[in-house]
Amino acid sequence: MRVGAFVLGAQFPGQGQDEALDRAVSTAEAAEEAGLAEVWLAEHHFVSYGVCPSAVTLAGVLLGRTRRIGVGTAVSVLPNTHPVALGEQTALLHLLSGGRFTLGVGRGGPWVDLEVFGGGLSAYEKGFPEALDLLLRWLREPRVSADGERYRFREVQVVPRPESAALPRGPATGARGAGEEGGPGVVVACTSPGSVRLAAERLLPMLLGMHCGDEDKADMTRLWRRTALEAGHPSEVVEAVAGRHVSAGVVQVADSHNEARRSLTKAMPGWLREGLGQHVTVDGRPRPMRDPVGYTELLCDLHPVGAPRLCADRLAATAERTGIGRFALLVEGGGERDGTLRNVHRLAGEVLPLLG
Repeated sequence: MRVGAFVLGAQFPGQGQDEALDRAVSTAEAAEEAGLAEVWLAEHHFVSYGVCPSAVTLAGVLLGRTRRIGVGTAVSVLPNTHPVALGEQTALLHLLSGGRFTLGVGRGGPWVDLEVFGGGLSAYEKGFPEALDLLLRWLREPRVSADGERYRFREVQVVPRPESAALPRGPATGARGAGEEGGPGVVVACTSPGSVRLAAERLLPMLLGMHCGDEDKADMTRLWRRTALEAGHPSEVVEAVAGRHVSAGVVQVADSHNEARRSLTKAMPGWLREGLGQHVTVDGRPRPMRDPVGYTELLCDLHPVGAPRLCADRLAATAERTGIGRFALLVEGGGERDGTLRNVHRLAGEVLPLLG
């Protein structure tokens, strides 16, 4: 089991953006010190829900400030950037970190980001497969050209090649996807059957969101495995890649379930109400929003929130029900820097030993 911290750079009510970013960096450093396997970084634009606009940039900062821990993006929003630019950044981080970087990519949402960055609604609604395939080619081939609907350019040399340097391999190499020998790991955020099939056909592991329960995640892993096999991938390779799926969740470790739950229900609804409420759709479509209190309570019910024994049991149960052994757990739900760092250390020092 590989347990990591999920860091949004959340700006809670009354906090400055600098506080959110300082907490994000401190959390990653604490995760390495405490012995967690990975830290995953979210990316958002124009909202206080998360004030990190470039997960790959923050990943570079953290890879330079750490020596052991794996660092991944959860996720880099592909419709907002050119796949080649993201591929170049990924190769650079992979090489300079000794293989500790994992690129997580996703489709994002129908937000105003698409207008600001010029991708347009089509990049969100139908352009993700083309962008993903170009990104993968850039990470796997020595020369690349494009003749697609959105991306067209003459053949150019891939510099630097992700596998070009004989650097020491870091501990995160188990995150590599099939077909990426020596290259960086890539995971795909999946929220629908279509995105599950897309990842499976390309034999890429999935990142499944914290809003999903174990039953939904189990259904998605079964669909992924079935689709990968139907696509002709060898069963032994399918099983190996399936072991790299990532389950996102929330963790809050306290002396009791009630204490942990109070910490989250006190802080998270205000952050969710303010942060999620700032999202603006690119085309004016209605934007239903979850009830912040109800959503917080749902997360407390689904994930390891409580005393160490309860947290360990919930992680073990999720792993057994879903077959997923990698976790990206939101650790900053209490909203405060010191509380977040304590949460990280309690997760590593009191929960993980109970998992054996």
